[in-house]
Amino acid sequence: MAVVITNHIPPEILDECEAKICYTFDDKKLLAKALTHTSRKADFNFSNERLEFLGDAVLGVVISEYLFKAFPDYYEGELTKIKSVVVSQPTLAKIGHSLCLESFLIVGKGLVNRMSFPKSLLANAFEAIVGAIYLDGGLGVVSEFIMDRLRAEIEIVCNNEHKKNYKSLLQQCCQKEFGFTPIYKVLQQHGPDHVKVFQIAVVINNTEYGMGWGKSKKEAAQIAAYHTLKAIRPEWEF
Repeated sequence: MAVVITNHIPPEILDECEAKICYTFDDKKLLAKALTHTSRKADFNFSNERLEFLGDAVLGVVISEYLFKAFPDYYEGELTKIKSVVVSQPTLAKIGHSLCLESFLIVGKGLVNRMSFPKSLLANAFEAIVGAIYLDGGLGVVSEFIMDRLRAEIEIVCNNEHKKNYKSLLQQCCQKEFGFTPIYKVLQQHGPDHVKVFQIAVVINNTEYGMGWGKSKKEAAQIAAYHTLKAIRPEWEF
């Protein structure tokens, strides 16, 4: 249940929130703003909207830098897909709930009787907390705060995407085990442009391995990579 305060935020609420998020603010007003939903803006003359805007940008920078350094072999599209899930509303709402932000948020009377808050509200509150910590402690401090809470989510997303991206798996396997990069060779293509299908084979060190058919070269290459992995690493589970 959210707390509704008519004219101020009691210090004990701020203290409890700091204990839960494991960060103590030098400027308590920043935390107060981060916890104030726009539905209470008239009473306090501020809300967490601006901090939410800033926090969203900070999250993007921190997560992007982490992914860029942690996955040097991933293409831009792969990194973008992972980032979009990690900083998505459902993920941030999940983190907000784990921090019990619904217990500390200052909201209007129209929200207080709800059994649970919308995911958007919790996600926005977490972004506002991020923005507040950035202003209070700097980029290094907020980066640690973000990664402590989102690293596990990144691993979940990466594992799911990694298992589906057989080309990426095959490339890493080949470079590590054989010292060669797989080459994808178009063997055949049939049909008119709007229904064309392709057959692609994987070539490693001049040896042809798995083949795959697909409605696009990308699809066929993924299937060929899958069959190649099954051939050279039959002990792996896919």
